[in-house]
Amino acid sequence: MATQRIGQIAQHLDPRTWSGKGLAAHSMKNDDDVVIIASGRTAFCKAKKGHLKDTPFDILVMECLKGLLQKAAIDPVLIEEVVVGNVRNPGAPYAVRAASLAAGIAESTPSLIVNRFCSSGLMAIRSVANQIQAGEIDCGLAMGCESMTFVDAAPTGFSPEVENQSQAAKDCKMPMGWTSENVAKDFNISRQKMDAFAARSHQRAHEAQTSGKFDAEIMPITTPVKLPDGTTTYTTVSQDDGIRPTSTPEGLAKIKPAFPQWAPGQTTGGNASQITDGAAGVVLMRRSLARKLGKHILGKYVSTAVCGLAPRIMGIGPSIAIPKLLEQTGLTMQDVDLVEINEAFASMAVYCEEKLGLDPSKLNVNGGAIALGHPLGATGARLVVTALAELERRKERVAVVSMCIGTGMGAAGLLIRED
Repeated sequence: MATQRIGQIAQHLDPRTWSGKGLAAHSMKNDDDVVIIASGRTAFCKAKKGHLKDTPFDILVMECLKGLLQKAAIDPVLIEEVVVGNVRNPGAPYAVRAASLAAGIAESTPSLIVNRFCSSGLMAIRSVANQIQAGEIDCGLAMGCESMTFVDAAPTGFSPEVENQSQAAKDCKMPMGWTSENVAKDFNISRQKMDAFAARSHQRAHEAQTSGKFDAEIMPITTPVKLPDGTTTYTTVSQDDGIRPTSTPEGLAKIKPAFPQWAPGQTTGGNASQITDGAAGVVLMRRSLARKLGKHILGKYVSTAVCGLAPRIMGIGPSIAIPKLLEQTGLTMQDVDLVEINEAFASMAVYCEEKLGLDPSKLNVNGGAIALGHPLGATGARLVVTALAELERRKERVAVVSMCIGTGMGAAGLLIRED
């Protein structure tokens, strides 16, 4: 149906310029477009010691769902699918189903967990968008959530039959911090550049927080807090708590390497993403339904690209995924107003910025995961929420979000703000 409609529109265009790709093509408003009518996130808080340390995964999911439903202001029965990105929380499929019901979503609405490591939140959005594009549903809710305080143990190895087949297979179990060191060494990313990038992240995030920029995207949630006497009270959490406004390159340079077995050891607790708890999500609809309901449209979901690469340098994934996304959509970097890349480590962020020739004034303009944190399953959705809010603030149109993915992958997504 959508293809037929686009074809009819194309008949009125100059056939020499019509390709079905490019910004002009993607800016058209068709009934079958996938649009976002609500977005938001919780505060991102330091794992095991921040404001969400006593908030179990199921409560975090439930509160995020409640917030998104409130923002969407729709009858929950319209939600035909709930997809949640999550990486390491035990029992997540059970918890998500229970949290959905507790949040007021209908029993008839199924739920799904997706896990592609750090891109899981974006993969959740992609899953719902693909279902809408396929004509299977008209409305769905996608989010990502991770309580890094309540995580299971990471895998420590593989069967010899797998490991011994290739070095790349063995590298899949390499700790992520080691891959950061590989990127720094292989691509000559200096400690000075890494610390300068990290300081910039904190400074930008601090400015965004103090000026109220994050208020548009953070949904305050009520969460339990365990007191020293063993009793539980409740508090409202509405601010990220990992931002360090006094961070400077000089100060970060004094932090000892996190992996001293590497020489010179350039990755530190100061220039890597923080371990945090948090959730983020969006409500997606077919444009025709949004119009019927009279909903304000925040933006249009266009496409997602995923790539694979050598596991030992997984951090450079965005440098491959973003060009792939641009090629499949027919856009160029000149068409893009904002870029949000997950700052898993400063080494990969510096590499991607330089490799892609990104304008620093368009990249992570309010800081990134080094300052805000990286709840694995939530990050992909958080990037979308942040990008949409900043596009609206600037009255700009096009954003690309991207992240590296453990075991050697990368992903990138394209969004267009509604005029």
